[in-house]
Amino acid sequence: MVSAKRIFDLLLAAGCAVCLLMPIMAVAFMVRVTSPGPVLYWSGRVGRYNRIFRMPKFRSMRVGTPAVATHLLQDPGRYLTPIGSFLRTSSLDELPQLWSIFKGDMSFVGPRPALFNQTDLVSQRTAVGVDHLVPGLTGWAQVNGRDELPIPDKVALDAEYMRRQSFWFDIRIIILTAFKVLRRDNVLH
Repeated sequence: MVSAKRIFDLLLAAGCAVCLLMPIMAVAFMVRVTSPGPVLYWSGRVGRYNRIFRMPKFRSMRVGTPAVATHLLQDPGRYLTPIGSFLRTSSLDELPQLWSIFKGDMSFVGPRPALFNQTDLVSQRTAVGVDHLVPGLTGWAQVNGRDELPIPDKVALDAEYMRRQSFWFDIRIIILTAFKVLRRDNVLH
């Protein structure tokens, strides 16, 4: 049986895909013409029950950048493509994740999917049961600090989301996310 959350995700993803088709095509074109390499970067991410899936993003880093969290790179700015900083601060690099929502690997709201090699984050989430949630395009931790949060704080916020999950809480998080994106809050370039 399909859950109400899944139906909501599919309807919202379809609406977003239609409304954002032109911006998606424009970003894809800009990525292609400003730096050599593929338009999309497929990142190994940890999904529900710690299953690895491939999550697409518009490529904001140069080909050959180490596959680690941005904050772990020494001088991350040197790896950015000419439009990489803009893609990241505007969150336009996240648009291809609509595909992951259609596939069911992600939801609109849930804990952000960890990189496959973020064992500290994955183990802490697993210890509190957050690994049972479908990861999200945005989440409670995202609207409460995003990239600036230490891992224990992210896990605590993910666990709080797990306890408080509801349709209206998800709507609140989506609205807060829109404000954060428009203000470009708490983003590491």
